[in-house]
Amino acid sequence: MTSINDNRDSSRLDSTHLLLFVYDRLRTFIFVGLLAVIISAGVSLLMDEKFESSVIMFATTQSSIGEQFFEESKQGDLLAYGETEDAERLLQLLNSNRVRAQIIGNHNLSEHYDIDLNEPGARTLLQKEYDSNVGADLTRFGSIRIHVLDTDPNIAKDIANDLVFLVDSLANSLRNDRAQNALILAENSYNNAVLEIQEAEDGLGKLHAQGIYDFEAQVEGLTAEYGRAVADNNMKGARIIQKDLERISTLANEYNKLTNFLEPAYEQLATLKKRYDLMKVDASTQLPSSLVVDYAQTADKKSYPVRWFIVVVSAMSSLAMTLILLLIFDSIKGAEIRNK
Repeated sequence: MTSINDNRDSSRLDSTHLLLFVYDRLRTFIFVGLLAVIISAGVSLLMDEKFESSVIMFATTQSSIGEQFFEESKQGDLLAYGETEDAERLLQLLNSNRVRAQIIGNHNLSEHYDIDLNEPGARTLLQKEYDSNVGADLTRFGSIRIHVLDTDPNIAKDIANDLVFLVDSLANSLRNDRAQNALILAENSYNNAVLEIQEAEDGLGKLHAQGIYDFEAQVEGLTAEYGRAVADNNMKGARIIQKDLERISTLANEYNKLTNFLEPAYEQLATLKKRYDLMKVDASTQLPSSLVVDYAQTADKKSYPVRWFIVVVSAMSSLAMTLILLLIFDSIKGAEIRNK
């Protein structure tokens, strides 16, 4: 119990000593504080004022458009909110070099940022300046927030809205390009299947021209007639029927081969046609890749710099550093006195 009380007394003494230490050097702290306020206020006044414009949007689902139209099991709202993966995919496009280069070119940002592209490292500097002013983040609500800072509020607004258009155009272009490649494969497969079926149907047509329509039924009928001819002792008729049976038998393999091929081939052709139709829709249709909640507006109040915050932080940091330095100096001075 005595030890606890001693610690409390020691803590009070340390606090009191620190307060006395600051009080004895109050003029120094006042001078440092005022100097920090003046310098930080001057620096903040020299900083360019920037205005912020932002866009709030949700990513839409990126599933196949064709499947949404034709597949009953996959029908849904084409403009439904996408999953987190869809939003992250859209963020990748927003932060891509392709979109950055397009924005820089559309708004002549190298000149706007006063960067000479002929200077060494100018493109790296331009990219850093762009990244410090333009960004896109995923919010906790699953939406995407595009934010743009600029000294001109109209340029900030235009860049933010232009980003929405560019990322939507890029997303559709990538989706259509991928679907176009798939469409070519689907079209080739469908055309090949049509040719194979046409060849089989031509072969079957030749057999029909030779009187072969239903092999099994015809053989069964001729066999019955042959039996009746033999029973009636009509040997001439029986020989004629036997020749017909032999002729049909020689064509049996070809007939069975063609008929066995065509039935599943028609089913496969229907599947390929459906796939081709799906790919055709995906390759030609463009739908929004995002649902915009709020488009950017021209800001009427600066967002940067927050001068009072800069002044307060600078003053507090200066006072804290001054206190630390004075304590160190006082400790060194006290040690020198004790050593003497």
